Amino acid sequence: MPKTADLVVIGAGVVGAAAAWFATLAGLRVVVVDRGAIAGGTSGAGEGNVLVSDKEPGPELELARYSRQVWGEDLGPYGEWWEFERKGGLVVASTPAALAALRTLAERQRARGVVVREVSGAELPALEPRLTREAAGGALYPQDAQVQPMLAAAHLLRLARRRGAVVRTGTEVVGFLRRGGRTAGPATPGGGDAGAPATPVAPATPGVGAGAPVTGVRTPHGTISAPAVLNAAGTWAGAVAGLAGVELPVLPRRGFVLVTEPLPPATVRHKVYAADYVDAVASSDAELQASPVVEGTGGGTVLIGSTRERVGFDRRPSPAAVRALARGAIGLFPTLASVRAMRVYAGFRPYCPDHLPVIGPDPRAPGLWHACGHEGAGIGLAAGTGKLIAQALTGEATDLDLTPFAPERFEEGGADEPRGE
Repeated sequence: MPKTADLVVIGAGVVGAAAAWFATLAGLRVVVVDRGAIAGGTSGAGEGNVLVSDKEPGPELELARYSRQVWGEDLGPYGEWWEFERKGGLVVASTPAALAALRTLAERQRARGVVVREVSGAELPALEPRLTREAAGGALYPQDAQVQPMLAAAHLLRLARRRGAVVRTGTEVVGFLRRGGRTAGPATPGGGDAGAPATPVAPATPGVGAGAPVTGVRTPHGTISAPAVLNAAGTWAGAVAGLAGVELPVLPRRGFVLVTEPLPPATVRHKVYAADYVDAVASSDAELQASPVVEGTGGGTVLIGSTRERVGFDRRPSPAAVRALARGAIGLFPTLASVRAMRVYAGFRPYCPDHLPVIGPDPRAPGLWHACGHEGAGIGLAAGTGKLIAQALTGEATDLDLTPFAPERFEEGGADEPRGE
């Protein structure tokens, strides 16, 4: 394992992989460490959404638009590697009231540069022949896309390795090197977006805690010195930050995905979801919430989401969540009632109280950077996040202002309101 680097990335999920690729492209010597496998956590349990349609106007929408551009342009030449599909999103309203609210949102998004077309109820069958005929109307978002997240993480890291990056899986970060000494916690999850529930982190060593510059990481296999360490540990990013003596309120928000048997091509042509999905995404409720999201895959299976609930790192199956998934999907596509489900899987979204990701340097521990807390939008926002991090690390002016995503915002009492304007 290398002893030195310009940047250590903690986490081999899609966000960490994108950051590693753009950092190596900028000329940095990069080492990626993950205590598990590549895309072994949140990234491996995602649907691969690259969406602008579900974002309220505000900082996250600007990041989503930017990241969609990066996926399509900077990473466009490699899109086939991770099955990038410009399938578009179709948001469906079941009632006239829901349709009016959807059109209001669409108009606000359009004013911010989102491409969206209003669709009447009569037009819906032409877009989705198997869609329920009970819908009042909808909105079509041609910029919405989909990727295969595990392939994206694997290939982005492969590209980074071609430029000299080193990737070490099965390598847990157990502490940070600090100028003037060292600080370490107990056996806390420190690598990547995969692993067991976080254990409490011990307070930083007096005199070497928050405020002391981070100069590298400590692992069971040795230390790596680096002037910058990027925390891209997904749902476990709060525990990783705690190793440096700083608080980051990233919490797990569980979700399930139902996978059907393979169906004929174009059974579901777009990413289709109910208009109330936007409210579910923006909600901070801990109890189970469900809003139907249905999309086909290249292999013929149909993915059905989505549920949200804050239950810690509890992976146990939830019959209530599975029933809600099936009920919602059938409500959108009645023909799915006769389709068999092959499996259901769970994942944990890295949730922040204000529903905004954490991106940028942490002034409380100079040398520590964060790229985490993207909740259910991490796949779509990964490309833009990675490019912005690389720009900031190398002293370039960033394409977007990172102030709304600053790690220290939670200490200032400004992160209690939901995202948006």
